[in-house]
Amino acid sequence: MFTGIIKKVSIISDLYSKNGSLFALIKKDKKWKLELGQSIAINGVCSTVQKFDRNNFLVEWMSETITKTTVSNFKKGMLVNLETSLSLNMLLDGHIVQGHVDTVGTVIEIKSVRDSKIIKIKLPTQFLKFIADKGSVAIDGISLTVVDTGQDWFTVSLVSYTIAKTNFRNTKKRNLVNIEVDILAKYLAKLMKK
Repeated sequence: MFTGIIKKVSIISDLYSKNGSLFALIKKDKKWKLELGQSIAINGVCSTVQKFDRNNFLVEWMSETITKTTVSNFKKGMLVNLETSLSLNMLLDGHIVQGHVDTVGTVIEIKSVRDSKIIKIKLPTQFLKFIADKGSVAIDGISLTVVDTGQDWFTVSLVSYTIAKTNFRNTKKRNLVNIEVDILAKYLAKLMKK
């Protein structure tokens, strides 16, 4: 479980495929005390630490994750958002994020408004019922507030701090992003079906 508050933007040191899985070696914060089996969200994808040393940690993604998230588009040297898992003594500054990506969206517009940016994202229409104006959404692991919604899109606004402290500083039109809708919206939709 995560909060969507990014702890570090880091670099993919190496990336390789083996037996149908994708492995990523990621540069770690030297202050982080990692443990084997620990969960870390990488661009919003909950990932398990398999190995680590002083400089890097290794994760593996199976075919389900490769087909349903943006990890298949990751490249060596790419910047990724990192968040360590939530502990019970931490503040919940963002919202409850599981690291279970629901769908991939496409950035279709970026508008600069002074020091902030408004990002418009297109997504498969079946997920729009989970996106509410002024509700929560996680994009590449970042907890954000929905500004507006349309037929097949929604917008979020990023303040200068979020732009500077996440990989959104490099986001461009047509980039693919991981989207995790609000868990409460998913449970509510499931209950309403009964």
